[in-house]
Amino acid sequence: MMSEEHTNRTDSNSFSDHKLTPSGSVMVVGGGIAGMQASLDLADQGFKVYLVEQKSAIGGHMAQLDKTFPTNDCAMCNISPKLVDTGRHINIEILTDTDVLSVDGSVGNFDVTVKRRPRYIDVDKCIGCGECADICPVSIIDEYEEGLKSRKAAYKLYAQAVPAAYAIEKLGVAPCRDGCPAGQRAQGYIALIAQGRYRDALRVIKEDNPFPSVCGRTCHHPCESKCSRKLVDESVGIMDLKRFVVDYALAYGREKVEPVPRTRPEWIAVVGSGPAGLTAAHDLAKLGYGVTVYEALPVPGGMMRVGIPAHRLPKGVLQQDIDDILALGIVLKTNSPIKNPIRLLEEGYHAVCLATGISSSDHSLGIEGEDAEGVMSAAKFLRKINLGEPVTIGNRVAVVGGGITALDAAAVARRLGAEAVHLILDRPRGE
Repeated sequence: MMSEEHTNRTDSNSFSDHKLTPSGSVMVVGGGIAGMQASLDLADQGFKVYLVEQKSAIGGHMAQLDKTFPTNDCAMCNISPKLVDTGRHINIEILTDTDVLSVDGSVGNFDVTVKRRPRYIDVDKCIGCGECADICPVSIIDEYEEGLKSRKAAYKLYAQAVPAAYAIEKLGVAPCRDGCPAGQRAQGYIALIAQGRYRDALRVIKEDNPFPSVCGRTCHHPCESKCSRKLVDESVGIMDLKRFVVDYALAYGREKVEPVPRTRPEWIAVVGSGPAGLTAAHDLAKLGYGVTVYEALPVPGGMMRVGIPAHRLPKGVLQQDIDDILALGIVLKTNSPIKNPIRLLEEGYHAVCLATGISSSDHSLGIEGEDAEGVMSAAKFLRKINLGEPVTIGNRVAVVGGGITALDAAAVARRLGAEAVHLILDRPRGE
């Protein structure tokens, strides 16, 4: 007899503890033929039985056998009735994907701590149709078949498994995803690309990142520096694959984005339509909030629009991402600078998200002569170009700095007709 204290893991990041007072309950560890028979015998006597099994289904090694010794009987024919009876018995609760961490106490009053790993599929809702396994792009070695064949990451341990629900096996976090600031599931969409499922790949990308077009062209791709493939030869071209999927959708037609129904009464104001502001608006709209975005400039996009030159990020490509976000039902107000966010609350908004970004930051160096005629910050120079404002440059241009903004400014100056463009660095070349 024992009481049970178990940590029931419902997802990969959360745990909850439950304590049961001593009530004539029994825990059986191991869901093989012996564990099932013991559970049935105890349950028939009226005990509440917790059957703990490490794998996603009970059955143990006998479920893997073809015949049994010495009678040469069919193993599954013998075990199937016990699988059914165990799964249906009112006094038996099956805890699959569960490890026993500790056992404390004494006879008649044990405290058992268990850790239940996430299954990622709701056992109560799964009907065992197997469609998840059919479309799953990830194949792994099937340990149940002793490594003789592969199976999908979405799987059922064997055909007659109890519970009959499927499970998804995840082996931690992929290094590429761990290295991505947005947590992009690169391994997922790359697997879909490998199967030629380009539209599905784009859907996976957009679940984590509403700007696939931008990141497919301008991201500094820290994911690739974490890629395990470089231990063999070189990293997978993750950014280029993202761009390929986006360009494919542009060429053959992107799926239409439908407005998200409002399910909450609150209306949120977002100040700024750069990547942070539009991402916040995107996520809030998907949660059912009403969202209005205020932008001081005449066009949305923030530094994506005015800080990146068109030869690196074509404006039509950026606008496609923005249009998809606004199509969720978001209201955009351009030429609308907000100087006092408190007034937005007074106007009836329930919350205000400030996402003003770096476009208005002071980029001065604090040196003599930087306010002279013909001298301007690279950010201001790029903004004028991207907004179509007139800019006059000479035949020889000097750019102070060696970052990506300096390189963009130098490239734009050259494209505008400057005969010579010099980068002036405060460090040796290559550092």
